Amino acid sequence: MTKLMEWLLLVTFFFSMWIAIITENLNLPFIVEWKHLFLFFPVIVLFLFGLYAAIVVLYRVFTFNNCENAAIELQEQIEEAKKDLHNRGVILKGK
Repeated sequence: MTKLMEWLLLVTFFFSMWIAIITENLNLPFIVEWKHLFLFFPVIVLFLFGLYAAIVVLYRVFTFNNCENAAIELQEQIEEAKKDLHNRGVILKGK
């Protein structure tokens, strides 16, 4: 099962439970007391998902690894390519 199918299954389950609660097809005692909260359940879930996504993105940005060896190697390859182009007669504009 792919991640998309897992997410769709989860969303379908929660949406169907929400519809059953709102239409009062699912009659549980504690739900009657908290029905006003269940009305806003999709908005709350969407807000929490957005908050989770923002936290994950910020965490991964702040813990992003710098690859200094790869940066040095890339700079060397750029210089080598410039020299090769110069030897072939290509005129580079800029630096």
